[in-house]
Amino acid sequence: MADQPAQHTVDLLRRTAAAHPDVDAFVEAGGARISFAAWDRAADGIAAGLARHGVRGGDVVCLMLPSSIRYMLCFQAAMRLGAITSGLNQRLGRAEIEHIVGSARPAVVVVDPDGPQPPPGTRVLAWPELRGFCTEPAPDLPALHRDDVVVLCWTGGTTGRPKGVEFDHDNLAAVAAAAGPLSAPLDRRLSPLSFAHVGTMTRAWDEIGRAITTVITPARWTAADALRVIAAERVTVAQGVPTQWELMLRHPDLATTDTSSLRLAATGGSRVPVDLVYRIRKELGIPVINRYASTEAAVISGTRPDDPDEVIIGTVGRPGAGIEIRLRDDAGAEVPTGAVGRIQVRSAAVMRGYWRDPEATAAAIDAEGWLTVGDLGTFDEAGNLRVVGRLGEMFVRGGYNIYPIEVEQVLAEHAAVVQATVVARTDTVLGEAGVAFVVANGPVGGDELKAWVRERLADYKTPDDVVLVDELPVTPLGKIDRRALIARTTGLAR
Repeated sequence: MADQPAQHTVDLLRRTAAAHPDVDAFVEAGGARISFAAWDRAADGIAAGLARHGVRGGDVVCLMLPSSIRYMLCFQAAMRLGAITSGLNQRLGRAEIEHIVGSARPAVVVVDPDGPQPPPGTRVLAWPELRGFCTEPAPDLPALHRDDVVVLCWTGGTTGRPKGVEFDHDNLAAVAAAAGPLSAPLDRRLSPLSFAHVGTMTRAWDEIGRAITTVITPARWTAADALRVIAAERVTVAQGVPTQWELMLRHPDLATTDTSSLRLAATGGSRVPVDLVYRIRKELGIPVINRYASTEAAVISGTRPDDPDEVIIGTVGRPGAGIEIRLRDDAGAEVPTGAVGRIQVRSAAVMRGYWRDPEATAAAIDAEGWLTVGDLGTFDEAGNLRVVGRLGEMFVRGGYNIYPIEVEQVLAEHAAVVQATVVARTDTVLGEAGVAFVVANGPVGGDELKAWVRERLADYKTPDDVVLVDELPVTPLGKIDRRALIARTTGLAR
């Protein structure tokens, strides 16, 4: 019945298609769009096509497609068959793709004929072979259950080979429940993330249930394109990592772009520079929120629109609805307010587990359901969480613990600094020493930046080396590639 909760994500889309048939579900950068009713109808047909090609419940369907309407048609179609969808980010390297395909063992990989291709020996299905099924009737569909795995995302591989992360319908519903101010009914939300990213793949319940329009930026993001799309599609929520926001604020088109439709700016996934929040508010006249999540826990915490600037800049806010966060020391004991501890999360939005890896799952999630995220953090007196770095990022300089994020935030306060990342290098006297890689927008020297940090932090936290670079390397998921930077410190070791 209509007044009963949806039983699963497919049921939810059928309800939204009936209630809001003409609302755009997805809009591509070139203007192509599909309504919720058309998405629901075409997904039935694509499900028939996948079934014709042998896809069954429990199979994995890999999508090696760009962020697009066709990607989401295949995602929803596979879901109807009880299959599991795994996106393959098109920026991944060949070795990463081979590892993921080898681990997922997909029944089929859907590709564009002229796009990237999976390793030889993989069963490939070109999109044009499926496109003609859009108007076909649905095949006989299996009964779906809320605990069916529907999404397989992959960790960034920053500390090893990527691991598959499983989510079911209940996980997606929990992500929607914790969306907070980021989501409102009939929002038009700019999506700068690859659809293969956990930040998109786990948002299906949220976006479908609230009839949110997802506006897709071009595969190669530019500030000019983002601003153009915001105005043309009357975007209400604009999302981006701090670097993207910085580039939009600096772009000359901002002065003539109609941004009056915006109600909220969202950022996350990186350190938020001190003056960025002020400038977004000044230039756009809207609130800013800072969000925190991980691949294994698709939603964790976030700031609120009415939080003071120091909370948005210095913390990742408080837990979302239905989410618990705690901090523990190496022995598993609770740490006091203000002390650094390992971040642990418990909620229905936490992954079911790692794909075909029960040992890794047991190591990450304890018997009480607490996931150790891998980050270190502190709580302030108001209960806001401050992330101070990853377990593997902290280094010891002459016996003192250094948390790179603390130094990076201070460097970011300097007017000439656009981005800064701090890593450790080997040092024969100190054991480890800090190296700051800095992208600057004006004349500034390493000695000046060292003095800037020394005036604001303990002297031992001052970087031993400052390396000015034109840009910082990033992983295929858009995060700073710390391993690549560490490799660059070899010549500095002494």
